[in-house]
Amino acid sequence: MKITDISLQVKDPNRVNISVDGKYRFSLDILQVGELGLKVGKEYTDEELTELETESQYGKLYARALEYVMMRPHSGKEVRDYLWRKTRPTRRKDGQMREGVSVELTERVYRRLIERGHIDDEAFARYWVENRHQTKGISRRKLIAELRSKGVDMAIIEQAAGATERDDRTELMKVLHKKRSRYSDDAKLIQYLMRQGFAYDDVRDAVNSLSEE
Repeated sequence: MKITDISLQVKDPNRVNISVDGKYRFSLDILQVGELGLKVGKEYTDEELTELETESQYGKLYARALEYVMMRPHSGKEVRDYLWRKTRPTRRKDGQMREGVSVELTERVYRRLIERGHIDDEAFARYWVENRHQTKGISRRKLIAELRSKGVDMAIIEQAAGATERDDRTELMKVLHKKRSRYSDDAKLIQYLMRQGFAYDDVRDAVNSLSEE
């Protein structure tokens, strides 16, 4: 079997369509074409073409995973969960089921993302701590719980949380000033603040001090 055409895709100029014996067979990204040494006129066995189709799947999966990690920093667990979802069957627009990718491909993509520095739990933890403090007040307890749920090691969490100058008192007052007008009942306000992970004594003192102003 012979490669008879290599042409750029119209919708995605970073990918090319590969035709074998006059019929479309699979697509690859441009870099893969060079790395794999594909040329028009080159002949392949069916087994070799199957391997190239696997490379096609790998290239697509890596590109999607790269888009995912570039949207914002993600923990290693978040990326693993994202890749795991890609192994699940999905329903196409025509109603037919499409098989998911192999676990081996997801592991390969995950390793490459690590090699390229796109997965770094320490950098993610620093980002998460700073981002959560800036967007709204948050207690240290809740912050730790969020990072733990994202699979970040406790030692990394402690390091990131300890590097910030913000403290629970500052964060509590930030939340209190934002939410005070929504609660006419101090008891309900205290309950809300405690659900955010702040200690009862700190919440009670903060609410009392604000009421005295």
